[in-house]
Amino acid sequence: MSDPMALLVLVGLVSIACQYLAYSINLPAILPLLISGILLGPTFGILDPDALFGDLLFPLVSLSVAIILFEGALTLKFSDIAGHGSMVRNLCTLGALVTWLIAAPAAHYALGMPWQIALLFGAIVTVTGPTVIVPMLRSVRPNAKISNILRWEGIVIDPIGALLAVLVYEYIVATGGAWSHTLMTFGKVLAIGFGLGSLFGYAVGTILRNNWLPHYLRNTAVLTLMLGAYAFSDLLTHESGLLTVTVMGMWIANMKNVEADDILEFKETLSVLLISALFIILAARVQFNAMLAVGWGALVVLVAIIFVARPLSVLLSSPGSGLNRRELAMLSWIAPRGIVAAAVSALFALKLEDLGLAKSEMLVPMVFLVIITTVVLQSLTSKRLAKLLGVQRPAATGVLIFGGGRFARMLATDLIDKGVSVLLADTNWDAMREARMANIPTYYGNPISEHATITMDLSGIGAVLVISPYKQLNPLVAHHFEHVLGKGSVFGLRHASKDDSASRRTSTEYAKKLTLFSEGATYGRLASMVAKGATIKTTGLTESFTLENYEETYGNRAIPLYAIDPGGKFYVHTVEHEFAIKPGWQIISLIAPEEAPDAPVDNPSQAPGALPAG
Repeated sequence: MSDPMALLVLVGLVSIACQYLAYSINLPAILPLLISGILLGPTFGILDPDALFGDLLFPLVSLSVAIILFEGALTLKFSDIAGHGSMVRNLCTLGALVTWLIAAPAAHYALGMPWQIALLFGAIVTVTGPTVIVPMLRSVRPNAKISNILRWEGIVIDPIGALLAVLVYEYIVATGGAWSHTLMTFGKVLAIGFGLGSLFGYAVGTILRNNWLPHYLRNTAVLTLMLGAYAFSDLLTHESGLLTVTVMGMWIANMKNVEADDILEFKETLSVLLISALFIILAARVQFNAMLAVGWGALVVLVAIIFVARPLSVLLSSPGSGLNRRELAMLSWIAPRGIVAAAVSALFALKLEDLGLAKSEMLVPMVFLVIITTVVLQSLTSKRLAKLLGVQRPAATGVLIFGGGRFARMLATDLIDKGVSVLLADTNWDAMREARMANIPTYYGNPISEHATITMDLSGIGAVLVISPYKQLNPLVAHHFEHVLGKGSVFGLRHASKDDSASRRTSTEYAKKLTLFSEGATYGRLASMVAKGATIKTTGLTESFTLENYEETYGNRAIPLYAIDPGGKFYVHTVEHEFAIKPGWQIISLIAPEEAPDAPVDNPSQAPGALPAG
């Protein structure tokens, strides 16, 4: 195929297909993207990126990598390093250094890489990344300590490892002359990178903090200014742009009173097409003869990275962490490499090839081998290993509540008091602030965004209750989490009227999920009852106070919410399923004051299957 338009469209279609496949089978998207690129490129010869893009290939890859590094740096808040324990801090500093110092000599002696290329390779493979870690954690379900450490290590080490790789590359480029010239060039790159990055970061942060841009321009303006900083930095000092945008992102992320979460939205759109297409293009440039030329030494390097560097970095990072040997063994096994490693290696390989550096062509095949090996090997074995070590979580029993209104906060507090783990999510800042003041774990933002996917820990969540007024967002949330958690795990409130326009637009599949609590339990009714003084009350049933006595006592003032059996399992009430409530059970209901009845008679014996309480 030689038609450029047809090839571009093909890359776009394959990108979307790979993303959907990864979403469907819960795998890191980078794996099908790389495999597709290899099939389109060296396998069938359909795509030749050099012929398709010509002189534009290098700028395209450069700008894409700049976007990736900037986005990663935006997630690096220094408070996160300190706030997630010594283990995360040590893994992202000492652990990264250990990996670098082991991977580089292994590449030098086993593959014959020059020290410069070997040191760059070692720096690149220090990065794991949340886009490959999070899907694995969902499948493996390790305990909370392991899950949090791995997730935050992936988030924090992305920009740190990338910055290390950029610094090593800048040093390589600067070593073309005498030591004095080398040090002067390297110093100039550092000065421009850190200086210009800080200047642009402060300027953009000030613009965002003072709301000088209309909301619809924020993401586009920040992206454009970032690319401008990259290009301007490279004009001042060749090859300093990547360092500049990394520092710029870190500066914005750590400025006071600057909310950077919404800026990350541009990455979610770009990653689906631009970034996904980038990896297909990069993989299409990998030639089989280059991979074969690596030889058996690649196996030695893989063994050194997986079985030596990772366990040693975990061991040296563990003092004071409180982790036992089984937990340390699990941490030692899970460290898949991801997007940043692939993108940075491809960009630097392009630049080093232009410089004519010996064996620079080995960089991309080796990094891709590390990515594919770690993702495939660890995805296939980690779940079984977690079970063998006894560090896998029991069946998920927690609840994610989408909606931060007053009733939702009351329900969350009551569930927490009963020993159920709860996470409350909403896009309303005031509601989330009230929830945090009530010591309810929260996620502020869209719970189906990529940022939420990476940062929100769902490993203990077994059910989702949609209790929000957002009629357009609720179906999307319900569909997303039923895919993530499984069929029958999402329950929502019914609409106020079966004849309103929102109800008519509701799909049949989504309507099946609108069974939460009772027929009359709509968001408006629950909010109205709470505003009139309704409270959540727990009533214990005994031989002398039966279900009939409960109904006689509360009548139409009660909307049953959930029940707890004598074994501690809790059952969310719905309108479709029934079970027998007996003496020894507890019924938790929203009870209206006697002077303000506002609920229809509801049968508390309606509920779905049990969810074991924490």
